[in-house]
Order: sequence, then C-alpha cells, then structure tokens
Amino acid sequence: MPKEVVVVALVALAGVLVGGVYTTWKTAKVVAGVLAVLAVLAVGGAIAWYTS
Repeated sequence: MPKEVVVVALVALAGVLVGGVYTTWKTAKVVAGVLAVLAVLAVGGAIAWYTS
C-alpha cells in the first residue's frame, strides 16, 4: 500500500476525531480530551509515516 494512502487515512481519522471533540466539548469534556489526544496521535502518526 502506498504511504500516501496511509497518510491520507490518518489525516481523515484525525479530522473525524476533531469533529468529535467539537461536538462533545460542551457536554463531556473528559471524552473530548481523550478524542483530542487521539487526534494529535493520528496527526503525529501521519507525519511520522510520511517522513519515514
């Protein structure tokens, strides 16, 4: 599988997670925090995968 496909998939996953953060921020801040951490990890994984 080309690495660009994995990078795009991880960035898309991060986008979905950021959307979840935006949606849950007012009602469940702990869940929003967990989603934010996962989004940062997804973006970091995409950057690491692209640069390797």
